[in-house]
Amino acid sequence: MDTVAVHRLAVDLDDFVADVFTPLTRSGWQDRAGYYLRGLMLDGRRKSIQPMAARLAGPNEQALNHFVTNSPWDATAVRERLAVRMHEAISPNAWALDDTGWLKCGTASVCVARQYTGTAGKVTNCQIGVSLNLVTDTASCPADWRLFVPESWDPAAPEAGERRRKAGMPADAKHREKWRLGLDMIDEAIGWGLRPPLIVADAGYGDAAEFRQELDNRHLPYIVGVNCAHTAFTEDTQRTAPPYKGAGRRPPLIYREAAPSLKTHVLAAGRAAVRQVAWRPGSRRRGGRIRMMRSHFVFLRLRPASLVHRRAVDFGDLPVRWLIAEWPPSEPEPTRYWLSNLPEHTPKRRLVRLAKLRWRIEHDYREIKTGLGLDHYEGRTWQGWHHHTTLVSAAHAFLTLQRLDPKTTAPE
Repeated sequence: MDTVAVHRLAVDLDDFVADVFTPLTRSGWQDRAGYYLRGLMLDGRRKSIQPMAARLAGPNEQALNHFVTNSPWDATAVRERLAVRMHEAISPNAWALDDTGWLKCGTASVCVARQYTGTAGKVTNCQIGVSLNLVTDTASCPADWRLFVPESWDPAAPEAGERRRKAGMPADAKHREKWRLGLDMIDEAIGWGLRPPLIVADAGYGDAAEFRQELDNRHLPYIVGVNCAHTAFTEDTQRTAPPYKGAGRRPPLIYREAAPSLKTHVLAAGRAAVRQVAWRPGSRRRGGRIRMMRSHFVFLRLRPASLVHRRAVDFGDLPVRWLIAEWPPSEPEPTRYWLSNLPEHTPKRRLVRLAKLRWRIEHDYREIKTGLGLDHYEGRTWQGWHHHTTLVSAAHAFLTLQRLDPKTTAPE
């Protein structure tokens, strides 16, 4: 956005900042938050503090840097205000978990390490942030963040102490799997008085049977990506008695056969089980009409059979879940798999639309990285990272609200 566009939105932005940044009670903090949001929205190749300050007619570079890096304002309190406001504004169809990478050259930035990130599609030097996003087909917003702590930055890691001290990391910031960070954010948002209509995530989260079981334990509906190697029984598989000889108490019923993989189940169902499904309007037109998004899917009712799930039911009857497998006609086998605990009567089109809803997150990451400078922050501290991601989320939320307002000219 240019300065004219930002100026045109000044009154709305001031009202937005006064609401979302209410927890910032110290003198000057809300003003600096507003300036920072303006700097993020203004055109410019770099959205780090020095070039932003040069484009702003407000606080100098030192003041902005101190506000983001050193000022002790509570990012969590701001995220709560932001999440509650956006939840009401967009009425999300789902909460989506995902992660993204900040590519780095050096080793001093907090929690930087050689690790895999989808941002680069390989193992590289980077930070990883996990986000909780409020999602619909037409709007979305990152509402909460966690910085992933690699094992090399855990308090128990050799030589991690000095790096952690320089980065200002709190003692309770320890290495935890990304799916656990996702659960933490879900629990935190529920504690803010919100309730997820559905949890969606890719296989980086869905492959953890513990994650799926924890969602079941919380009675939360989900559709999550998984890989084809997970095992399951058919819906009609019954537990039977093992061989028994002698007197006394009979042993309990068990699943005696080995559970086949998800891929095996789908291939056994074959092409005869494939259905074409159109789930939402696309972005392209044909003959003046908007084309629908379409693909081919297999839908099965199965009992996921991991040891985690067996223990959760005390080795009793395993619950039945949806398996959704995308199998394009041009492919010799399915290309993507999802598991879901949605009810048996859920329409197939709805299952696909919700499974595909995570695409919005990719749109978010592109916008907030290229347009709002999510990964441009050059500070090295734990607090600075959380402040910057919170401010970027606020800028993205403000622009989303502007686009949804029918009385407002949508910002470019």
